[in-house]
Amino acid sequence: MDLDDEDVKKAVAAYSVGEDLDALSIEELQDRITAYESEIARLRQMIDEKHRVKNDADAFFRN
Repeated sequence: MDLDDEDVKKAVAAYSVGEDLDALSIEELQDRITAYESEIARLRQMIDEKHRVKNDADAFFRN
Protein backbone atom coordinates (compact mmCIF):
# COMPACT_ATOMS: atom_id res chain seq x y z
CA MET A 1 0.00 0.00 0.00
CA ASP A 2 1.56 3.27 -1.13
CA LEU A 3 -0.12 6.18 0.61
CA ASP A 4 0.26 9.93 0.31
CA ASP A 5 -0.26 12.18 3.35
CA GLU A 6 -4.00 12.61 2.78
CA ASP A 7 -4.54 8.87 2.34
CA VAL A 8 -2.55 8.19 5.51
CA LYS A 9 -4.61 10.69 7.50
CA LYS A 10 -7.85 9.13 6.28
CA ALA A 11 -6.66 5.57 6.89
CA VAL A 12 -5.36 6.23 10.39
CA ALA A 13 -8.49 8.20 11.29
CA ALA A 14 -10.59 5.20 10.30
CA TYR A 15 -8.67 2.91 12.67
CA SER A 16 -9.17 2.69 16.39
CA VAL A 17 -6.21 1.78 18.56
CA GLY A 18 -7.05 -1.25 20.64
CA GLU A 19 -9.95 -2.46 18.52
CA ASP A 20 -10.51 -6.17 17.90
CA LEU A 21 -8.34 -7.33 15.00
CA ASP A 22 -9.62 -10.91 14.72
CA ALA A 23 -11.90 -10.19 11.77
CA LEU A 24 -9.18 -8.50 9.69
CA SER A 25 -7.31 -10.29 6.92
CA ILE A 26 -3.54 -10.42 6.71
CA GLU A 27 -3.65 -7.83 3.93
CA GLU A 28 -5.81 -5.50 6.03
CA LEU A 29 -3.43 -5.87 8.96
CA GLN A 30 -0.46 -5.12 6.70
CA ASP A 31 -2.27 -2.07 5.32
CA ARG A 32 -2.80 -0.80 8.86
CA ILE A 33 0.86 -1.29 9.68
CA THR A 34 1.82 0.65 6.56
CA ALA A 35 -0.58 3.47 7.44
CA TYR A 36 0.61 3.63 11.04
CA GLU A 37 4.28 3.58 9.97
CA SER A 38 3.60 6.45 7.57
CA GLU A 39 1.84 8.37 10.34
CA ILE A 40 4.74 7.74 12.72
CA ALA A 41 7.16 9.08 10.09
CA ARG A 42 4.96 12.18 9.69
CA LEU A 43 4.90 12.69 13.45
CA ARG A 44 8.69 12.35 13.66
CA GLN A 45 9.09 14.93 10.88
CA MET A 46 6.91 17.35 12.82
CA ILE A 47 8.92 16.77 16.00
CA ASP A 48 12.14 17.45 14.08
CA GLU A 49 10.66 20.63 12.61
CA LYS A 50 9.54 21.84 16.04
CA HIS A 51 13.03 21.14 17.43
CA ARG A 52 14.56 23.18 14.60
CA VAL A 53 12.20 26.10 15.23
CA LYS A 54 12.86 25.97 18.97
CA ASN A 55 16.62 25.82 18.46
CA ASP A 56 16.49 28.76 16.04
CA ALA A 57 14.43 30.78 18.53
CA ASP A 58 16.77 29.88 21.37
CA ALA A 59 19.79 30.92 19.31
CA PHE A 60 18.11 34.18 18.29
CA PHE A 61 17.29 35.18 21.85
CA ARG A 62 20.74 34.23 23.18
CA ASN A 63 22.38 36.79 20.93
